[in-house]
Amino acid sequence: MLLSTRGLRVGVAGRTFCRDLTLEVRAGERLAILGRNGAGKSTLLAVLAGLRKPEAGEVLLAGAAYSRLGARASARIRGWLPQGGSDAFSSSVLESALTGRHPHLARWDWESDEDARIAYQALAEVGLAGLAQRDTRTLSGGERQRLAIATLLAQAPRLYLLDEPLAHLDLNHQMALLELFARLALDQPATCVMVLHEPGLAARFCTHALLMFGDGTTRHGRCGEVITSESLSALYGYPLREIVEDGQRWFMPA
Repeated sequence: MLLSTRGLRVGVAGRTFCRDLTLEVRAGERLAILGRNGAGKSTLLAVLAGLRKPEAGEVLLAGAAYSRLGARASARIRGWLPQGGSDAFSSSVLESALTGRHPHLARWDWESDEDARIAYQALAEVGLAGLAQRDTRTLSGGERQRLAIATLLAQAPRLYLLDEPLAHLDLNHQMALLELFARLALDQPATCVMVLHEPGLAARFCTHALLMFGDGTTRHGRCGEVITSESLSALYGYPLREIVEDGQRWFMPA
């Protein structure tokens, strides 16, 4: 089991986002986390990444607690994409992508030619190879988001934890990104847990879904079982209807 939780309770300032959550995510699976604004999706993802302590229960990464693995070993297994981000210092696009290789280097090691090759390949995957020497501070919001994803690809984790990975991306790049992680899940196989806002995309590109209702209750399972017009209407507090076109399921306001 690549990622699992036992009796997990997550909350902030007296508000509980999930309680007694037992979750198992296996290699090659893609789990979408869905919920309204403020339902605790990002907070839960930070707990799953080992960056925030739960109120109760535990998170296991490849069968071990984060405290047992340590930061470097954890970073070799899981990659973390937070919302937003800023550039504290001037650097090139390639230099930024190369930071993804740091968990694989010893304390005083420099990046090798092989590390540079991996970073270039990651930039090519997101369409940024031609911008390798650009200053990161000159990038658009969408280009910055793609660079953050390329840095994760260079890190080469087995588990990707992605907080709103489609933010700032146009439709073309949104679809390319989801297709990329679907391919990684099949080829490596990599595992993805991602916060999404479009349930139709979750149903199309993910194998499983976790619905967070904001009051501590959750529901999770395979997308075909969990993502329905009834459950989504309850989740978002607005009636939705399902439309099926060419085998794809989409959800529209009723």
